[in-house]
Amino acid sequence: MRSWGGLPEGEQRELRVGWQDQVLSVWRQQVLPAGCGRSYGDSALAASGAVLNTCGLDHVLAFDPASGVIRCEAGVTLGQIMQLTVPRGWMLPVLPGTRFVTVAGAVANDVHGKNHHRDGTFARHVSELALQRSDGELIRCSPKHHQEWFSATCGGLGLTGVILWVELRLRPVSGPWLDAETIKFHSLQEFLELSAASDDSHEYTVSWIDCLGARPRGHFLRALHSAASEAAPRPGVHFKVPFALPLSPLNRFSLKVFNSGYFHRQLAPRKSRRVAWPGWFFPLDSVGHWNRLYGRRGFRQYQCVAPAEAISELLDIIRRSGQGSLLAVLKVFGDIPSPALLSFPRPGVTLALDFPWRGAKTTELFKRLDAVVFGNGGAIYPAKDAHMSGADFRAAYPRWERLEQLRDANINSLFWRRVTGAV
Repeated sequence: MRSWGGLPEGEQRELRVGWQDQVLSVWRQQVLPAGCGRSYGDSALAASGAVLNTCGLDHVLAFDPASGVIRCEAGVTLGQIMQLTVPRGWMLPVLPGTRFVTVAGAVANDVHGKNHHRDGTFARHVSELALQRSDGELIRCSPKHHQEWFSATCGGLGLTGVILWVELRLRPVSGPWLDAETIKFHSLQEFLELSAASDDSHEYTVSWIDCLGARPRGHFLRALHSAASEAAPRPGVHFKVPFALPLSPLNRFSLKVFNSGYFHRQLAPRKSRRVAWPGWFFPLDSVGHWNRLYGRRGFRQYQCVAPAEAISELLDIIRRSGQGSLLAVLKVFGDIPSPALLSFPRPGVTLALDFPWRGAKTTELFKRLDAVVFGNGGAIYPAKDAHMSGADFRAAYPRWERLEQLRDANINSLFWRRVTGAV
């Protein structure tokens, strides 16, 4: 078992369960609960080498089409929830970039989406969850009941126990379509102005940026839910990458060609279209095993949040390094607090890039980026990280000690051991 980014840190053995009452019966050693394996770094790799896979807990326990409240087991994916609820006029209020995330994984990483400026993170929409501890205690917690356990479990990277089920408040929608607009921009300042102008008028905003261009340029995407109610195509995989090549085909030359072509594929300054929810929220899911494009050595994602004035310096460092990214995403976070003890989103601009792993060369680049991010009071997303130092983590997440106090003694990850030294 490897992480989605191809991190092979030691052998990982999977323990599987299909029913909630099986969790304690197979939990006889230090483990780490895990889902679909879409974490990029080592936060979903067990320090003990034993992963408790909860994907078999895949039952929807209750759904009220009148109120939009749904309760489902830990292993139900966000895509499965959307397929059930969208035809009935409801959808998840926060969605990350892939539908292949379990509801427990969304809670544990307090995921965010293209509407963070309006609706904050996933944890804000969780009304209750059940947490199984290794000592046999079962804790039902919510924002009002066992509040500290709730806060630690949301964004707690699976360390407080095994989540058995989650209850969520969905949001009403008129149909499965969104009215989207793509606007070309030619500078970072233009991006920031577009973002500020779109926050009040559009529910979803995000940008693709050419990180290898002579100056920042890209496509600003924004969308609103459409009144169109006709049926939408089901989400599917249109192409699968069959295997990972020995070497990544993504290099400075190929990335510059791709980025230039992608930027110029839209000739008009603005373009409007109607798009179904799978294509808007999960564009990468149409390519199966897209992580194989980075070769057998895999890739590392660098996702940070920093003040706007630091983003220009980060992009300049990346451009001069020649280690560009095929997927470079830029978004301005809102100022909406999360109930999670450890939550990545905070006011600022988030930049996410995927780099083919080139060993020491990539490590040196990340060190230069870290100096800018942490020097400006920023943070790195633990769900995507594979390199952050303990000192930088502790500075960006000062409440980590409380999570360590509440961590289940029989749960640990390679990430947590790396950044805190916990055993």
